Amino acid sequence: MPRVTFSLDDLQREMSTFSRKNAQAKQRLVDWQDEEPQHAQREVVLIRGKARLFHYLPRTPVPRQTPLLIVYSLVNRPYMVDLAPESSLIEALLDEGLEVYLIDWGYPDREDRRRTLGDYIARDLDACVETIRTRHQIEQVNLLGICQGGTFCLCYCALQGAKVKNLILTVTPVDFQTPGDLLSHLLRGIDVAALVAAYGNISGDFLNAIFIAQKPLKFTHQKYVDFVEHADDDAASGLFLAMEKWIFDSPSLAGEAFREFAQGCYQTNGLVNGTLQVATQNIRLQTLKMPVLNLFARDDHLVPPAAARALGGLIGSTDYTEVELAGGHIGIYVNAKTRAQLVATVMGWLVAREGPVTQKTGARSKRLP
Repeated sequence: MPRVTFSLDDLQREMSTFSRKNAQAKQRLVDWQDEEPQHAQREVVLIRGKARLFHYLPRTPVPRQTPLLIVYSLVNRPYMVDLAPESSLIEALLDEGLEVYLIDWGYPDREDRRRTLGDYIARDLDACVETIRTRHQIEQVNLLGICQGGTFCLCYCALQGAKVKNLILTVTPVDFQTPGDLLSHLLRGIDVAALVAAYGNISGDFLNAIFIAQKPLKFTHQKYVDFVEHADDDAASGLFLAMEKWIFDSPSLAGEAFREFAQGCYQTNGLVNGTLQVATQNIRLQTLKMPVLNLFARDDHLVPPAAARALGGLIGSTDYTEVELAGGHIGIYVNAKTRAQLVATVMGWLVAREGPVTQKTGARSKRLP
């Protein structure tokens, strides 16, 4: 084994560099403005309880695709896809000529503790789809689901598949009991009904503790060491602070919806078995006939690739594509290189399946039957 040697000059330079970067990191924390993240231009087009449907203003004269509705998870806030002008999935999609909508589920409070999966999927999500159909005088929309939001999209397509033209899923769990799924092992050991009975809504801090427990060294120490290491990089430091705000901006989850999801998906694997119920109907994935693009992350610790890949053997569509991206659960959206690959994959897949543009952007009409 080679001997490790260093001089006093090396040590002095190392300590001097560390002291300088440590001071820079502290100053960045002092100077940081805890403000709302910068958003692409958008407008609220529907309000239902705590939920808001945002329409992002197009960047091209005539958007060339069917409107795309992004459905995010109930966990954390959806501005992860629009953190800042140089770190925005939504801006990248707008630049490609897409007409983009996004559901923001808001912050549930005590009055929402009895809200069910049916309330979120069969009613709120459907109301958003109906709003888009009416605004554009079209029969179908495109859906893009992220994590749990992708699972919601699968459920919605099983209930209202005729309203969905193309389905895009990103880091979406389908098989909730794959061997490498640490989150599944944790949740399967919890008495979910007792937890909800005791607390009503499930706090975001509790969920964050579960997520951090899967990689405690990385999420409690290493990332802050990395922050100091890159303290002299404006872009890297800004993105780190924006991500920290997002990570700990964690809404509570409506108690009943959490119970249904945890028991129906994680504890009984209901999407695989066809036993998950939404609005009194069993979700049967084999009823999905629309084209499906399934994107997942190679190093995802929350949704292992096997959990997402399971979809291919369960749906009825003959037009199914799956693509593995390098990176982790969130990295595929915030890392510039991987985000560009994600957008290129989505656009190439969509353009190959879209007919001529027929929607009348910004038009208003009566609701379609």
